Amino acid sequence: MNKNHDHPAKLVAIVGAGLIGAGWSALFMANDIDVVVWDPDPEAAPVLHSVVDAALGDLAELGQRGTGSLIFISSLAEAVGNADFVQENAPEREDLKADLLAEIDAAAPEQTIIASSTSSLLRSRIVARCKNPDRVIVGHPFNPPHLIPLVEIVGPAPDAESTLRAEAFYRSVGKETVILKKEATGHLVNRIGSALWREAVALFQQGLADPADIDRAIKVGPALRWPILGPYETFHLGGGEGGIAHYFEHLQPVQEERWKDMPTPVLDDEFRKRIVDEVEKAAGGKSIKELAKQRDKRLLEVLKIRSSLQD
Repeated sequence: MNKNHDHPAKLVAIVGAGLIGAGWSALFMANDIDVVVWDPDPEAAPVLHSVVDAALGDLAELGQRGTGSLIFISSLAEAVGNADFVQENAPEREDLKADLLAEIDAAAPEQTIIASSTSSLLRSRIVARCKNPDRVIVGHPFNPPHLIPLVEIVGPAPDAESTLRAEAFYRSVGKETVILKKEATGHLVNRIGSALWREAVALFQQGLADPADIDRAIKVGPALRWPILGPYETFHLGGGEGGIAHYFEHLQPVQEERWKDMPTPVLDDEFRKRIVDEVEKAAGGKSIKELAKQRDKRLLEVLKIRSSLQD
């Protein structure tokens, strides 16, 4: 991620101090932006600082060593009252977000963009109680948000002022953005991810392979292409000299047969327990914290390679 010091925002308010809020905080601080954080849990501050410190260490490995400060504030109105940009990270509950965004909208300066990190909810529904809904956008990151470059943006319109201002801000801190042309449950990438997850669960339920082998097959197979190719590019190359047109002519019927044979799995209690047992067995006794640390270490190496490829 490239660093750009010409920021459209100097002070960012983070609403919600969980993993996503902490990741955002570290990213902004590493880009010389001061951060104020509010969370309804007054005991959230120590955990926040611990996660932020670790994330800042990750970013330092990528050459991002900023001087932004972090303050935990006990009042939501005070946290957003002077902010140039607000990033909300509350739990994925529509009523909760709708009430919270309305409260932020009432307290934040008129020109401030308000972004929700919602991973699935429709923008039109969570802004319904805001008096100034046009300045509220979806700015959906991917976990961990301080490392994964992508932010999906859903605004009142693709060319709305708030949409474009949010895009400019995210790009100024090194993010890569995709502006959706319209809203959809799950936005863009989570819908694709949900399709992959549905098939991974169905394949286990059908007895084709266990979760550990499904994960391994993805990691040592198609996932190796994903840092450099998206699905359309993959099938364009898969069509040989004729590209995707040749693929449609000769291979699409086979693809359509596979689509017909992709059922939606039934996740009853018994099958969920089977998945839990298999995944925990594959984890080999490692805690979630240990697994996340391992993930982030590997992500750093991938990001370094990706940066060299872009150069």
